[in-house]
Amino acid sequence: MAVKWTGGHSSSILCLNVNTEGLVASGAEQGELTLWDGRGTPAGQLQLPKADDVTSVVFSPHRPTTLYTSHGETISLLDVRSLKEPVERFHVNEEEINCLSVNETDSFLAAADDSGTIKVLDLESKKVSRSLRHSNICSSVVFRPQRPQSLVSCGLDMQVMLWNLQKARPLWTTNLQECETEEDSPQSAGQFFNPPLAHSLSVASCGNIFGCGAQDGKVRIFRVTGVKFERELEFQGHSLGVSQVLFMPAAYWLLTGGNDGKVLLWDVSSDIGKQQKSPAKSLHRRKAQAPASMRKDGKLNKMASNEHGGVLPKLTIEHGEKVNWISCVEIKGSKRVLVADQSSSVSVYPLPES
Repeated sequence: MAVKWTGGHSSSILCLNVNTEGLVASGAEQGELTLWDGRGTPAGQLQLPKADDVTSVVFSPHRPTTLYTSHGETISLLDVRSLKEPVERFHVNEEEINCLSVNETDSFLAAADDSGTIKVLDLESKKVSRSLRHSNICSSVVFRPQRPQSLVSCGLDMQVMLWNLQKARPLWTTNLQECETEEDSPQSAGQFFNPPLAHSLSVASCGNIFGCGAQDGKVRIFRVTGVKFERELEFQGHSLGVSQVLFMPAAYWLLTGGNDGKVLLWDVSSDIGKQQKSPAKSLHRRKAQAPASMRKDGKLNKMASNEHGGVLPKLTIEHGEKVNWISCVEIKGSKRVLVADQSSSVSVYPLPES
């Protein structure tokens, strides 16, 4: 069962992030921001102005005391050693921001918003260096590790895009609905009612592999090669939309959280890089859902791999509430997954040693 971190919020928690020292930040509705120590005790709290929902929190990769937060159309830079008024505020987006990402050299900050725009802020000059666009709400944007000029984004236009900061147009775009395989055709009627709106992205530490979670319950893994990317893998473990995907520091271990109240842990390392002779068949097999006998309410279950060669989760957490955000932290030498949902508490689950 989950350990609950309580006392930090009175509203639903929307986002989480962890710095290199294990300090956790959480943002909630009504402008609430809280810092937590590794024991789950609130270490600092701040009420941001105008009580706009705090939709994204991101620590600087170089300065663990610097925290970027988005609330409404505003980005605030905070010093966690003295959690008072923001050190700086940026107002470069015209609509509510959904996601922030800082590149690993701490030189650029990207902010994706409801208009579909991604504003890229040069943190040295404090000016917008690029304005990138989706045709609908941009739900997620992530800089690629080891490539500080490169980022990926996705949105409710079902587009996944690869960008380079030297260019205003995407280097490569994939429409999730158009890249369905022929074996998906019997589902096409259902696709119309449950299209693959893209909700979340995460890039593995190598910088070339990234995952995308979508409204159709599927997780798609892509590989970047040069100025384009191709779909490497696709599998389904959630019965409703995948709200969150997160690559862990370990090579190709992926956490996913869904609107079905599940958090799943996947090991895709053995499936990445395989040259499939029949991609359509292998994708079809991977749709196999875990048998009901392996899913027990309120329990953590290690999943056995099945004989059909599909991708199955290594661990199923029956969280029970729609997942808003997931993060990973190491506490006393053991990895934990942090889950934010519709409640005002953070749920903490142990993870198996990889």
